[in-house]
Amino acid sequence: MKILYCHNFYQRPGGEDKVFAEEGTLLESRGHHVIRYQRHNDEVKSMSNIELLKKTIWNTETTADVTELIRAEHPDVMHCSNTFPLISPSAYYAAKSLNVAVVQTLHNYRLICPKALFVRDGQVCEKCLGKQIAWPAVFHSCYRESRAATAAVMAMLAYHWKKGTWTNAVDRYIALTEFSKRKFVEGGLPAHKISVKPNFVRHDSGPGQGSGKYAIFVGRLSAEKGVLSLLNAWRLLSADLELKILGDGPLAERVAAAADTDRRISWLGHKPEDAVYSLIGEAKFLIMPSVWYETFGLSMLEAYAKGTPVIASRMGAMTEIVRQNETGFLYEPGQAEELARVVQQAIDKPDVLRQMRKAARAEYESKYSPNPNYEQLINLYELAIQASGR
Repeated sequence: MKILYCHNFYQRPGGEDKVFAEEGTLLESRGHHVIRYQRHNDEVKSMSNIELLKKTIWNTETTADVTELIRAEHPDVMHCSNTFPLISPSAYYAAKSLNVAVVQTLHNYRLICPKALFVRDGQVCEKCLGKQIAWPAVFHSCYRESRAATAAVMAMLAYHWKKGTWTNAVDRYIALTEFSKRKFVEGGLPAHKISVKPNFVRHDSGPGQGSGKYAIFVGRLSAEKGVLSLLNAWRLLSADLELKILGDGPLAERVAAAADTDRRISWLGHKPEDAVYSLIGEAKFLIMPSVWYETFGLSMLEAYAKGTPVIASRMGAMTEIVRQNETGFLYEPGQAEELARVVQQAIDKPDVLRQMRKAARAEYESKYSPNPNYEQLINLYELAIQASGR
């Protein structure tokens, strides 16, 4: 099969960029031909606000590029990872005009929330859910804390809702969990076009031993990731357990201050991928304290690949990925006292943690390793091709 794979890279590398790279490599390893069409948000720096708005709604340059690629390569399917802001939904129409099936992965909630996170002021917010004109987001300056920037995203979404792009121009959507599928259906996407396929971890160096006397957090240091409640939980925790924090972000200074005042907390910043996997594999458990509807959370899969249990907030995708008392523990989001209690409970039950390590690794092998993911992805492509009438 020949796949045209499209992705708009972010200025700050993240999980979506990684999934784009991993899925493309997986497809090529199985003999498929992958043609990559890529744009990068660094291009935005040289654009005026008006120019960026126009390109976000309909990028004629993208339309020409994709049209030329399709005519030259004749792909069976076009798979879009992220089109915001520079590829734009115009890419769908270029593909449809040449009878190429269109697949879109729903990595975040952008189509039904201009901020893409369903979070505002550190709490879940669904004020724009189901609204084709997301005026609450503009009122609250949700995107980049700017009414003008938010209005631009709202305009793009509203234009394509009215045009029927989201319901008609995409043959198959990929939601990462049943939870996110339900949210998109609530937001107006057609349920019959949405399939659920999780992310996966291609890099498998085998399970770790969990021999380290520490817990670990891996992710962006931001409010929605629950970093503050994590730090508060360690302040309340009496156990002498180290917390290793990997990542960077807006709350880096708060993390650094906590590390300065509590010898049990270590901020390691960014580390190479192999080092991250090694640290996760030797951790007693990974903590995922997010207070927003995570569409997935790759660090949980990386933990499972290393056989490391996960302690996570009881919300969004995390409730589907973490099986309570089997592959980890769940607790109420944002509740530092409960998180501290659950951490202490895990420390006090080493035999349970050992059993969880086996269950976590088995979960990775059956659901989140390359083989099952590849089979699901190809099946979704075939469904899209059938739906397109090609």
